[in-house]
Amino acid sequence: MGARLDRFFHLTELGTNVRTEALGGATTFMTMSYIIFVQPAILAAAGMDRGAVLTATCLASALATLLMGLLANYPIAQAPAMGHNVFFAVVVCGVMGYSWQAALGAVFIAGLAQIILSLLGFYEKLVAAVPESLKHAIAVGIGLLIALIGLEYGGVVVASPGTYIGLGDLTAKPVLLALAGTVFSIVLMARRVKGAILLGILGTGLAGVALGIMKFHGLVAAPPSLAPTFLKLDIPGALHMGIFSVLFVFFFLDMFDCVGTLIGVSQPAGFMKAGKLPRAGKAILADAIGTVEGTLLGTSTVSSYIESTTGIAAGARTGLANVVTAALFLAALFFSPLAEMIAGEVKLGETVLRPAIAPALILVGYLMMRSVKYIEWDDLSEAVPAFLAIIVTPLTQSIAEGIAFGFISYALLKLASGKGKSVHALVYIFSVLFILRYVLG
Repeated sequence: MGARLDRFFHLTELGTNVRTEALGGATTFMTMSYIIFVQPAILAAAGMDRGAVLTATCLASALATLLMGLLANYPIAQAPAMGHNVFFAVVVCGVMGYSWQAALGAVFIAGLAQIILSLLGFYEKLVAAVPESLKHAIAVGIGLLIALIGLEYGGVVVASPGTYIGLGDLTAKPVLLALAGTVFSIVLMARRVKGAILLGILGTGLAGVALGIMKFHGLVAAPPSLAPTFLKLDIPGALHMGIFSVLFVFFFLDMFDCVGTLIGVSQPAGFMKAGKLPRAGKAILADAIGTVEGTLLGTSTVSSYIESTTGIAAGARTGLANVVTAALFLAALFFSPLAEMIAGEVKLGETVLRPAIAPALILVGYLMMRSVKYIEWDDLSEAVPAFLAIIVTPLTQSIAEGIAFGFISYALLKLASGKGKSVHALVYIFSVLFILRYVLG
């Protein structure tokens, strides 16, 4: 069995082993397991059944993650995308008044379009077209976004009127737990302990339970029925004249969130080769199939997760880690109380914290910041777009917006400095599309 796994996933060739991949896969699952409980809460606002969405989320995440591992051999996990779910439930179903069935139909059509483009080889060309400086900037921007999310989960930074972001209550028990867990994880990393990030999550979680900050919810529970959402999408409703703008937004956001995550995760991990991502088409095909099968099960857009960087930081280098992550998503159907404890949701006033996974995200932010040294800071036409991509990503909490600002400024500065011919045509095309998106709303 070991030899077969080695040959299929190229473990020896990529300098890894089964134990390391399993550790990385488990680490990734723990840092993204919160989606199992967050997704039902968000989609319930659109009128969807919470239990069915939980089951759909576990199944869709497992299938898409497994596909990514088997097709593309990357340790990049998949799950319903944050931000996309809010747009789905709050904007499309709430503000615009479409049924959740029609919204699922729109996501289904957007996913089909992605499948077609990935099979035509479009995405390999897009990834290769992104300038080298922006590839590094996207990685750094995602790192800052991950760190910001970690600081928010730990209660270290909070929303603050007037200044937008302010310092949280550092005397509150959940915040102290997150800070102590971060220090513990840093010490483990400094001492080069194998699985430092995973041990940091487990140590922080166990300490939280022992201190009464986090609750033990039990071990086993029966999976909720999938019937209320299974195959309930409304494709004819999605093709209604007024929903075409929704289709475009679902497609556009998923495309650039996926491409941005793949670049941002792959660049510091060393997966990129000569500016290109091997098997990019297969990776995005897995992402697109994940979205389509997610709508059939009853959940919103499925995409690559930036939390995969925690598993990569723990040593994962192949799709075998994804097999482990997928298996844990399936196990969560039966062990959802245990997964809920790992997700570690804690209320501090009106704020929801996740102190057990906060340390891992903060440290991954540090690891991804190292790509900043590869940006050509002495060339303004390279440095300014990189800076904008870096700063806009965490401040808007959107990878797509960071890419948009990077693309637009890169195209304009290269033209203004007389270097326009060095820019790939796709950068100009998407810069125009980004501008039109902002102008037309």
